Amino acid sequence: MYLHLGENTVVTTKSILGIFDLDTTTISKNTRDYLTKAEKAGNVINVSTELPKSFIVCSENNKTTVYISQISSRTLLKRNNGLRKDMLK
Repeated sequence: MYLHLGENTVVTTKSILGIFDLDTTTISKNTRDYLTKAEKAGNVINVSTELPKSFIVCSENNKTTVYISQISSRTLLKRNNGLRKDMLK
């Protein structure tokens, strides 16, 4: 299944390692350092020109990518859980 992250970006649900709220997680220095390192490595993709609300960490083919999205982490989690429930039917 796929999860829409915003604009024209979708990822496979199997590739998602985590969905995080930018406001609450960037309080931690470790998270800020991780995002800075990922950006310097060229592994960050901003999927919107609007104010970012969440970031999604995905791994495919041994490459980690961080997507910055304007969609809240709560909404993305609801969408993801809805997809998983549909898969169980």
